[in-house]
Amino acid sequence: MTRTFKALLRMLILGAVGGIIGGSLAANRRQIAHTLFQIPPAMLAAIALICLFSIYWDAAAKNTAPAQSSESPWSRRFHLIVLNLSVLLLILPIPGLTRRFLPTRPILEALGLAIEIAGIAFAIWARRHLGANWSGEVRIATGHQLVRTGPYQYLRHPIYTGVLAMYLGAMLVSGQLHALIAMAVIALAYLRKLRLEEKILSQNFGPAFDDYRRHSWALLPPLL
Repeated sequence: MTRTFKALLRMLILGAVGGIIGGSLAANRRQIAHTLFQIPPAMLAAIALICLFSIYWDAAAKNTAPAQSSESPWSRRFHLIVLNLSVLLLILPIPGLTRRFLPTRPILEALGLAIEIAGIAFAIWARRHLGANWSGEVRIATGHQLVRTGPYQYLRHPIYTGVLAMYLGAMLVSGQLHALIAMAVIALAYLRKLRLEEKILSQNFGPAFDDYRRHSWALLPPLL
């Protein structure tokens, strides 16, 4: 299968998925509009936190070193498409997926917001500690160093840990089925990205990264 054919196939698949989603939204636009006005204040706060974090993240992305090697453009686009669609699914009360898997409790909403804020703070701390080595894509920067200080002393991917905690907190605030599905997809997307990053770091740093992997966890909780 040639690269051109693969690219065309991917475009057709994305177009079909987009058409299905667009058709579904058009058919249910009145119900969606009605539902959007019923988003509770706690969920609005959770959405605002995600938006503020995204603004900061985009601004901080300007202070990065040039890339020496990186994942393919398609791999990066695939991650962003899946992530962005999943975040929309997470925060929007999609008709048909609003059944609750958690009870409506102020304590759960407060817990979710606390986890979300803690995740954002942890991700920002890790991002600032990583410095110019950081990038939104999986890559090795020019002059890249294997950071093993601060949160990186115990976790190889503290930024992913913080970001996943942010989305987990928003899921708890929502408590609806669409948020649970979105969280599962987001977790899988970051697991894929984590695997890619581990591979490129192992190729670049060799035995040093292997030793780092033996003495650290990939994420918190220490599941990997």
